[in-house]
Amino acid sequence: MKHKLLNKKKERFIAGDLNPLLILKKNKSNLMHKSLKIIFIALLLITSFKVVFAQDNPLKITGKFSTDQRFRTAKPQSWSWNETRIDLSMSKKFEDKAKFYSNIWFRNIGFSNLTALNQLYDKGQTSPFNIDLQEAYIDVNNFIFKDLNLKAGRQKFNWGTGDKLNPVNTLNPLDLEDIWDFGRYQGSDAMKLTYYLKSLKFEGIWLPFFRPSTLPIGDWAEAFMTIPELPAGISLNSLINHIQMPDLSLKNSSSYGFKSSATIGSFDLALHYTYFYDPIPSPDSNVITFAGSFTKINVNAFQQYIRLHNAGLSFSGELFKFGVWGEFSAFIPLEELNMQTVFGTSVMDSLILENKPWYKYLIGTDYTFKDGSYLNIQYLHGFFHEKGNANLNDYFTIAWYKKFLQDKLKITPLSGSFIVADWKDLGNKYVFIYNPEISFMPNDNTEIGLGVRIIYGKGGSTFATVKDKDEVFIKIGYNF
Repeated sequence: MKHKLLNKKKERFIAGDLNPLLILKKNKSNLMHKSLKIIFIALLLITSFKVVFAQDNPLKITGKFSTDQRFRTAKPQSWSWNETRIDLSMSKKFEDKAKFYSNIWFRNIGFSNLTALNQLYDKGQTSPFNIDLQEAYIDVNNFIFKDLNLKAGRQKFNWGTGDKLNPVNTLNPLDLEDIWDFGRYQGSDAMKLTYYLKSLKFEGIWLPFFRPSTLPIGDWAEAFMTIPELPAGISLNSLINHIQMPDLSLKNSSSYGFKSSATIGSFDLALHYTYFYDPIPSPDSNVITFAGSFTKINVNAFQQYIRLHNAGLSFSGELFKFGVWGEFSAFIPLEELNMQTVFGTSVMDSLILENKPWYKYLIGTDYTFKDGSYLNIQYLHGFFHEKGNANLNDYFTIAWYKKFLQDKLKITPLSGSFIVADWKDLGNKYVFIYNPEISFMPNDNTEIGLGVRIIYGKGGSTFATVKDKDEVFIKIGYNF
């Protein structure tokens, strides 16, 4: 069955369905779809405003303006990030029966990387701008019967207790666009039922459509790109990565999850289960051809999204005035994952993942001292994208800050992470990230931050691959 699938891929590639030149032609169609999407969202907003303002209960609008710029410290000290965003939230209650909520990002992001004169006629390229619908749902109380609530629409599920890192939160796809904004998720089109039974809470979630994770933009993408190892004397002429999305059918595109939670004493406890697609693609097969000579090759890499079961638990509470929290999550693949490499008439199989569960876990604590300073320490085994017990790294994070001048000035001299890829070879497989920051709050709504991020490490782990990308960042935020 595997070989038949691979032959179909090869036939499509040879026939031109996967030809990069034809893909470029399809981009015009994609641009049309994006334009229609923006028009649809605008019409939806106008309609929503008309409906909500027609009611006696007014629409509540809150939001945040933020600008975030970063530049590399290494010469030539180029800009690495540029984003100006309006994060707009709207909510409205319809008595005690229902609630409407939406969150939309309007932003200018990226740079004007132009190469042709005709691009100057397209404002979308001279000044990159997009609209991102993060969440939009209706929350209905006492649906069908008392204490049963229904939430339908695009929504996020904040499962887990960890600080920005949550091994049990697997239903929403990750948003890794900004590699340093940990714990950012995309909204999912879903239906959620919540039932309250005294001190117990039960949640059931169904996602009819699969949505993949967004990978980092710019040269940060190198952290998630796998470059194949080549024999001596062979060089890579081109590498094209293809992905295979799940079939858009009720059976093959759906995911679901269940959660039960309760409060026992001073601790909140929860059990989790999900049946989902890993939102980060995994290797499936490679098709290798010569590029005009026997020393250069072209690689067409195919990647797929694998199905997983996930079961976990989480807790949070207070112990001796220390805040404590933890999560444990077991990932169970449906089958082993093999990668096929086709080179001419030869086919080679490589085992990528065994049909065995792997385990991720997290534990953390925080404490506020008498002088007002705050300390947060957390340990995580297994980052978001890591799969298989042999590939899980250890992450230690720490942050300590203190406020001055009636809380107008916040200094964070200790903030960063220490990552270990292999304890047996610690001297060659580790990463150290240090990012101190100073923030000034001239009023209750405004914060101006300045910081630096220093990365150093060895080995081939994710963050070791970006060790030469130290940067200074400047952030301004205003809440309204």
